[in-house]
Amino acid sequence: MTLLLLAGLGACDKQSPPAGQGPTATSEEVTGPAQSQKGAFSYTLDRSKAGTPAPDFTFQAPDGSDAKLSDFAGKPVLVNLWATWCAPCVAEMPTLDAIAADYGKKGLAVLTISQDSQGEQVIKPFFEKHPLPHLKGWIDPENQFGFHYNTGMLPTTVIYDAQGKEMVRVVGAMDWTSKEGRALIGAALTN
Repeated sequence: MTLLLLAGLGACDKQSPPAGQGPTATSEEVTGPAQSQKGAFSYTLDRSKAGTPAPDFTFQAPDGSDAKLSDFAGKPVLVNLWATWCAPCVAEMPTLDAIAADYGKKGLAVLTISQDSQGEQVIKPFFEKHPLPHLKGWIDPENQFGFHYNTGMLPTTVIYDAQGKEMVRVVGAMDWTSKEGRALIGAALTN
């Protein structure tokens, strides 16, 4: 239990980069002004995989059926990897819910895909407890997305354009209602 708490405090960092290793030329460290009621968000924007096609993994839809990102062909998709035990993930969820409410009508699909190993057993109670009416509990039972994105950190969010091509990865928690968050969503909607 103590180890899980420490992992949550470390921004759900599964694997830290080596000491002294800063952002690469294809990523930009962004921290600071984005705040929530729970404190500052910290994230890195990574555009190094821009143009890469979305993976075609099967994951679990909220109704228990199989789903694939290709099911959302023709619309931009925001894929957020998160877990119920990850404090930054939980703090970010209300901002994702606001984005789903604001931009869902414009065609954006917001998929919050859980990386919890207990699946529906913990996801269903989470959504019953938290007022997130515009989000649903998608589940990646085999953590295929986490291994594919290979960021070593939760939350990780990847935005795909309407053609299913990756635009940007957000590694860490972002206030999606911020100017920066809305700019990323706006770019996906116009691309």
